[in-house]
Amino acid sequence: MNQHCILVGAPVDSGQSNPGCLMGPASYRVAGLAGTLSELGCSVEDRGDVAPRVSEAGTCTNAAVHHLGETVSWTQALADAAEHSMAAGLPIFLGGDHSLSLGTVAGVAAHARKHARPLFVLWLDAHSDFHTPMTTRSGNLHGTPVAYLAGLADFENFPPFPDPVPADRICLFGIRSVDPDERTALRRHGITPVDMRELDERGFVAPLSAFLDQVRAADGLLHVSLDVDFLDPSIAPAVGTTVPGGATFREAHLVMEMLHESGLVSSLDLVELNPFLDERGRTARLMVDLTASLMGRTVFDRVNRSL
Repeated sequence: MNQHCILVGAPVDSGQSNPGCLMGPASYRVAGLAGTLSELGCSVEDRGDVAPRVSEAGTCTNAAVHHLGETVSWTQALADAAEHSMAAGLPIFLGGDHSLSLGTVAGVAAHARKHARPLFVLWLDAHSDFHTPMTTRSGNLHGTPVAYLAGLADFENFPPFPDPVPADRICLFGIRSVDPDERTALRRHGITPVDMRELDERGFVAPLSAFLDQVRAADGLLHVSLDVDFLDPSIAPAVGTTVPGGATFREAHLVMEMLHESGLVSSLDLVELNPFLDERGRTARLMVDLTASLMGRTVFDRVNRSL
């Protein structure tokens, strides 16, 4: 089935401390994302970049938090853009640091609630992003989206999340860097990440298949948030938060092909691409190739042949 893909640029750079993510949307466009999707038979609508009006968001008692007003403004603007684009097709949000998901998932959740569909979230990331504005020590709000969508407290400056996602509908996949405060909060909330130790032991297919079976059984919508640092930095260097031991080229494509075969993905984030740290665009091209796999491009002929 051909998809109508809606590209939404989110040049967010306020959620972390390494300038450059604001160039991400342009880098995806230069790397040929729209053309690649068109070659797969998708119709493509590029709605350009979201441009929020920055407003005051009050203050946070955690002095480490920075760019609060700017991040809240992005959250409001992207929530609106996400809800509107969900009504028209499959939105692909071009980031931008991971704080953009504060807004994109909120908009997707509003759409899901309006249509009485349960929302599931697959978080492909090295980090759990389960801090709140009160627990983050770095002050980087790109480490807070999962806590926000799960309905944790301490987000008073942000719009109320439309419909918090229950713990059993959140899959943190490929995790290999969790702070002590996050670990405590995850246990308290009942979320057990699928970390790289589990993936080394069980492989990628079994845990991902189990989660996709849940989505299918509930007739749910599936939002996928793909962080560059889900990938091993040896193949994807263009990210400010590199963590060794990430998904390999083959593993990442396997995940994307499984997602395509499931037919369940309803929205997608591409986040944390920092072109300033890239090597001749290799990370941007890899992320475009992974998106192509999610949308149906296959590398191998799967037809059985007699030898």
